[in-house]
Order: sequence, then C-alpha cells, then structure tokens
Amino acid sequence: MEFRLTYRGDLRSNGDLRHKWEIRKAFHPQLKDLWGQEPLIGVARPDQWDLGELCVMKSPGEWPVSIPIRGFTFQPLVNDRMHLLAELDILMLRPGPPGSLVRHGGDIDNRLKTLLDALRMPSAAEITSGPNSDETPFYCLLEDDRFITGLLVRTDRLLDARDPAEVVLTIKVRIHAGKTIISNLGIIG
Repeated sequence: MEFRLTYRGDLRSNGDLRHKWEIRKAFHPQLKDLWGQEPLIGVARPDQWDLGELCVMKSPGEWPVSIPIRGFTFQPLVNDRMHLLAELDILMLRPGPPGSLVRHGGDIDNRLKTLLDALRMPSAAEITSGPNSDETPFYCLLEDDRFITGLLVRTDRLLDARDPAEVVLTIKVRIHAGKTIISNLGIIG
C-alpha cells in the first residue's frame, strides 16, 4: 500500500511537544480520510474476515489496534500487532538557495526528528489536553517510529514561501509487512 501525506508550515529543529502536536494534528484529517478509502475500508469491515480472538472488532469500521491514552483513542496504521512497517520518501521544500539548509531553518537531522516524532503516536507524558470532538479516534501513521524501515529525504527550494521558516513536505508512505498474517493481507495486498 502506498499513499502520500502533505504538510505546509513551520518545521522546527528540536520542536517542543506543542509544535509536534500541531504537526500531528495536520496529518490526522488526511489519515482519517485515508481510512474511508480502499484498501483500508475493506480491511476494517469485520464481515469480510474472521480472525477469532486475534482481532476482535467492537463495531464495524473499528481498526483492531486502538490504543487509549489519557482521554484519546489513537488509531495508528503502522503498528506492532498487525506486523506492519513503513518506508518514507520525503521531499522537503524550503525557502532559500540550495545548500543553505543549515543556515535557514535548522539542521536537517533535528528537523526530521521533529517530523518523525509528529508522525508517531505520542506517549502519555506528551499529551497535555484532551481530544477535540473530531479527534476520536485520533488517526496517526505510526504506533512508534521504530516501525520505519527506510527513510529517503530530498530537499529543494520552495519558491512561494510565506515565511522564512516555512516548509512544504510531501511524504510518500509505503506500507509493508514484517510478517504476513491474515489481518494484514488486505493492506499489503
């Protein structure tokens, strides 16, 4: 399974919890929309597969991996229970001439750390407020960033930047299985 996520905004080097949460919230509606499309909509229908006690669905459309933390119910697509892994191919557009990444906006490795933290489910200590009405469940890409098996990052110039700290990210996500099981067949197809 492959799809793309996008983000336009600030991407700070060593972003704090609030900054990572704002980025995470930008991905939530995109992932929510993805869950309403094939192949995920087919996978999430319990009438299409019988897994016994492996994945007990509580209601139609509920993903077998829903993780409650401090008032939120997180629904990570890539998770340990489903044996799913992700490869990320990131195009980072940022203002400034080529080669000026360190001078304009911070070093790339710490900016990527902020991004990868925002793509994963937060820990209990990282949650400072409760969910909004449209954040139940809260969709995120990763249960943990340890499920990233490949990472390619390319940078280029952003020509229509509104702010010197702004970036535009296009993240191509490729989902694959670490182990093929009946419940991930529809996703890895």
